[in-house]
Amino acid sequence: MLLLAAAFIVAFVLLLYMVSPLISPKPLKLAGAHVVVTGGSSGIGKCIAIECFKQGAFITLVARDESKLVQAKKEIEKYAINDKQVVLCISVDVSKDYRQVENVIKQAQEKLGPVDMLVNCAGTSIAGKFEEIDIDRFSRLMKVNYLGSVYPSRAVISTMKERRLGRIVFVSSQAGQLGLFGYTAYSPTKFALRGLAEALQMEIKPYNVYVTVAYPPDTDTPGFAEENKSKLSWIGICSMQMRFLCLC
Repeated sequence: MLLLAAAFIVAFVLLLYMVSPLISPKPLKLAGAHVVVTGGSSGIGKCIAIECFKQGAFITLVARDESKLVQAKKEIEKYAINDKQVVLCISVDVSKDYRQVENVIKQAQEKLGPVDMLVNCAGTSIAGKFEEIDIDRFSRLMKVNYLGSVYPSRAVISTMKERRLGRIVFVSSQAGQLGLFGYTAYSPTKFALRGLAEALQMEIKPYNVYVTVAYPPDTDTPGFAEENKSKLSWIGICSMQMRFLCLC
């Protein structure tokens, strides 16, 4: 019986492997597509924008700092593959007011057409022991890291469903898969993105709209450099605890 059960499981896995190309979404063609990247003025967001631009996409960069947006626009434009491509910059805080986010997305769509792909990269982090983190920072991180992805996604979803075409990307973190020492304020906000993505995918899959969640590790970005400043006060304690656990 055990051998029969094992054979059935193996056969089922092989069947899934064989049919997965038939049920998986077709890759989105980026040539001529309108890609919106929040947090696109630096770090992972800017790099994603560059890669999409290299493949012929039209880019809308969304971030708070207008001067950084202008600088990022100049960098991205160097990678144009034709003279029709456009990089549009919009300065807005995606975590503050949904109506404002909705309005700027409408403006972007009026200029560059419907959004084909939204990449939610806006985020921030702080490291520290639970009782030492300012209580207001918990609320702030949840607004930026979670609502800062909810608002843009909500603003594009109706049009994507109507067109039966679209991709939404949430940039979580490895700290969104595993709780880590010093990240009691940060990890829950990234776990929340996973829950949102899984529930949302169930709703929109029948409309040919698909969700992707990225879980990057520590990445050399301006945001990571800023995060490291808050690690200095507790990283020594954490290292000592880890060494103690290893010795035990």
